[in-house]
Amino acid sequence: MGWDSEYPRPMLRRDSFMAISDGWTVNGKAIRVPFPPEAESSGFQGEVTDELDYQVKFVLPAGFLTEGHRLLLHFGAVDQVAEVFVNGVSVAKHEGGYLPFSADITKAIRYTANELRVLARDTLSPSYPYGKQSKKPHGMWYTPVSGIWQTVWLESVPVSGEVRAIRALPDLTGVTLTVDTDVPFMVTVPAAGIRVKSEKKELRLDIPSPHLWTTDDPYLYDLTVETRTDKVFSYFALRTVMIREATGFTRLCLNGEPVFLHAVLDQGYFRDGLFLPAAPSGYEQDILRAKELGFNCLRKHVKLEPEAFYFACDRLGMLVLQDMVNAGEYHYLRDTVLPNAGFTYRNDKKAVVTRRQMEQFEKNVRGTMDRLFSHPCVVGYTIFNEGWGQYDSDRIYKECKKADPTRFFISASGWFAQKESDAKSYHVYFRNKILKRAKKGRILILSECGGFSRRIEGHTMPHRRNYGYGKRQDSEEELTGRIADLYNQMVLPSLDNGLCGCVYTQLSDVEGETNGLYTYDREVCKVSKRSMLEIAKQIRIKFDDLTGKKRY
Repeated sequence: MGWDSEYPRPMLRRDSFMAISDGWTVNGKAIRVPFPPEAESSGFQGEVTDELDYQVKFVLPAGFLTEGHRLLLHFGAVDQVAEVFVNGVSVAKHEGGYLPFSADITKAIRYTANELRVLARDTLSPSYPYGKQSKKPHGMWYTPVSGIWQTVWLESVPVSGEVRAIRALPDLTGVTLTVDTDVPFMVTVPAAGIRVKSEKKELRLDIPSPHLWTTDDPYLYDLTVETRTDKVFSYFALRTVMIREATGFTRLCLNGEPVFLHAVLDQGYFRDGLFLPAAPSGYEQDILRAKELGFNCLRKHVKLEPEAFYFACDRLGMLVLQDMVNAGEYHYLRDTVLPNAGFTYRNDKKAVVTRRQMEQFEKNVRGTMDRLFSHPCVVGYTIFNEGWGQYDSDRIYKECKKADPTRFFISASGWFAQKESDAKSYHVYFRNKILKRAKKGRILILSECGGFSRRIEGHTMPHRRNYGYGKRQDSEEELTGRIADLYNQMVLPSLDNGLCGCVYTQLSDVEGETNGLYTYDREVCKVSKRSMLEIAKQIRIKFDDLTGKKRY
């Protein structure tokens, strides 16, 4: 299915759904939404300016909005600042390019043709989260994404009795649901034979013969919540994530058992759609590509995806280490050169940041956690990456941990760690070294490494200088051998010191950066799949032996 037919909010689905995807113009020229104007898939032929004026006309289908209902207009994401008008009436204003927002447009709607207008402004201001977007893309900085880049859609909801949200807090025997509604509701879990009515917003469900969610068996329980006027469909999984002492080290545990995050960095860029694959199924294909190489985890790097990505990870059993999207200025000398030379500490309470940046970054942090709370695939978060925009990380860590104690948090990935974190994080490029054990209470993670380049002619971005780490590899054998050396010389020996996870850079090439395991178009796997699976097997065998896990 395409973006216009895929329900954008899989954890709160209704029968009421209408995507507004056809007939859009921006600055007077046709565009295919939801692709951003910079993307080839958008078909946009004009100049991308800081000010984007989107317009479209739409007609509500007969019976879509009935008596006793309201009409909501949803935006998955608009980068960076947006104001929305329906038939000339301003219905919403929003700041920040990664979080969804909506508006009640019932009073502004007509039952004939309606005019929807979105004024988007994107100056790529560092006061807002922006990830790796750059107006001058090069190296590890990529083409910017402006304006609308996720689905625009309508739904009809009841005036009273609406189910606004469902929050699932699982354990190994059941789930605690928090249902945001003002009326009594009925909960049905067909696979567990549960059908129960509640007048309280919080409801505990004990599941008979619980079927746990794992990467090998990602079992999901379908869930329905009904009021007298509303009915929504959702799902949950039974799994826990915790940090505990086991076999002499601090371990990351999934469902009470030590787990090793055999991860790959995933930046979520696509050749034709930039921030989006051609269809939501593109996420599923990327997840399966990672699994084909033996990985069980994706580090989603400084980007928040549409929910279709996390839904696919939930279904397919792929763990996710989610980065917060960085804001603030990046300084090459301060944030990259000096740390790699050994200067890995600075007091981030003295960082110079604007109030605007703080407000927007922390708003994005809260929104990201709220949006992903019920997804079983998400096991941890990175708050700051390599010092970009980093400030007051101890305070932010404490606030994050209080808001979600069910996951682990890396306060500062790579370097500039302060006092508070659940993990000791290393980024190691250009060399292999055995990592030292973390202090008690913290897990040890190699959260970036590798990045070896192999350019495949015909599958690279034209007119872009080749970028990668270290000497370029010229064949599948050379690249695979270099990767094998990394795991044999650094990762496997570090398991003896309690290593709980390793993130290889990266899943696919991105623009001129040719250090992916797959090419940017995903047409070529640049490594030996058989050898990569053997690496994963060796990690699993040694990790299981060290943690006392039985193999059958």
